[in-house]
Amino acid sequence: MTRTVCMTPSTCPLIGIRHLQAVLLFLAIVANYIARLNVSVAVVAMTDAATTNTDFPEYDWTGAQKSYVLSSFYWGYIITQFPAGFLVRRFGAKSVLFIPTFATAILSALTPYCISWGGWKAFSVIRVVEGLFQGLIFPCIHEHLAKWSPPEDRNRLGVFAYSGADCGSVLAMASSGLIANSSMGWPGIFYVSAGICGVWCLLWLILGSNNAPSSHLIGSRERDYIERSMRRQDGFHAQKIPIPWRAIWTSVPFYALLIVRSAQGWANSTMQLQTPSYMHGVLEMDIKSNALYSALPFLAMWCMSYVYLVFADVAMSRQWMSLTTLRKSINTVSYWGPAAALIGIGFLDKSQTSLAITLMTINAGLNAGSGIGSILTIIDMSPNHSGMLMAIVNGIGNIFPLLTPLLVGVIVTDMGSRSQWQIVFAMTAVVFFFGNLVYIIWGTTDQQAWDAEDYLQPSDSECIRNGHQLEQKPAMDGGTKTA
Repeated sequence: MTRTVCMTPSTCPLIGIRHLQAVLLFLAIVANYIARLNVSVAVVAMTDAATTNTDFPEYDWTGAQKSYVLSSFYWGYIITQFPAGFLVRRFGAKSVLFIPTFATAILSALTPYCISWGGWKAFSVIRVVEGLFQGLIFPCIHEHLAKWSPPEDRNRLGVFAYSGADCGSVLAMASSGLIANSSMGWPGIFYVSAGICGVWCLLWLILGSNNAPSSHLIGSRERDYIERSMRRQDGFHAQKIPIPWRAIWTSVPFYALLIVRSAQGWANSTMQLQTPSYMHGVLEMDIKSNALYSALPFLAMWCMSYVYLVFADVAMSRQWMSLTTLRKSINTVSYWGPAAALIGIGFLDKSQTSLAITLMTINAGLNAGSGIGSILTIIDMSPNHSGMLMAIVNGIGNIFPLLTPLLVGVIVTDMGSRSQWQIVFAMTAVVFFFGNLVYIIWGTTDQQAWDAEDYLQPSDSECIRNGHQLEQKPAMDGGTKTA
């Protein structure tokens, strides 16, 4: 009997296990982002009990001490990025991604007890440990997407999975203030986070799979479509392809990608961690409305990420532009638009609260295109080494979120000073502008020569430096073969 092989999207199940994996990745990011970002609202609640439930302890922490708490997560986060690339290649995403989420659940549950006896120092230490575990997450996410996302579905699955960051940010900002104001008080923020992470762990153990061949839920037609669309042979998932370190570190497109993602890391830390402090200090908003309005920009990001996705699908299906041009165009809108908005925000005060919130929302909404604009470029350039590249890019890029809260703590000595916040926003706008400019000039989505399974020749170095696309030769099965 001849087996039907699913070779194209039209003959493959419209909704399949590859979409389930994207949903699980989406939920993983949501759960971990809630636990990561609720600290920005929790710190305000813990240090200003008058704006929340007064039945719980209030702490007299200085601005510098609060900055240490906000930045401490990233001290641990950057350390495990690089090891995560090796771990996910060795053990697969299912095992490695479970560990940080389960650890986050435990650490979140312990946080109120640690603070009660150790204050801001204990809080900082537990955040460092949490960062160590969460550093494993995004290399796993990228590796899992590379294994499950055929090129035709990559934008959809990738954007949906990464939109979990926006959803998690919304839920962290919106719910944290409400929880702190409820009978649970600020400790409830951490208990709720622990419960959400725990539920995800159960779903992942039951439904997650490292790749299509190892899934017990997938049908043969969808499995063949995923494998063949990415030109993978039956033994691919058992292979250990050597990492071309020298080629990667001499690749100009790789450095362009590294710079543009580092710029995004700087901006994200400013928006995610400093927004509640800006609203509380300059706009003089109470903790409940502060948290709700702080969530609006991330709600805009969440919604706009799908608007960008629809545009990208239409642009590619109608061949309006190449993939490289598409990604650079979307990334330009998502970087230079917010750069202009940030300059405007710095000139507003408490009498212009509505305009400030509007600009912050527009800023975030435009920035939602950074996912489809540059994150997925990693898989485009190197599907075979996407997990390791994500580990490098995310590890170096997150040095800046580690430093920016400390820098803000030095610049903003008076939380109510508009002129000091102007400096913070202007610096972020400059980083946005130049980061994207580098990406426009030297970035590319072309699959790199060093991504080939048989890449061994140093003579290819000139091709690497120029970022040339891999030559595609006809294969025996009628597809294409990487040369």
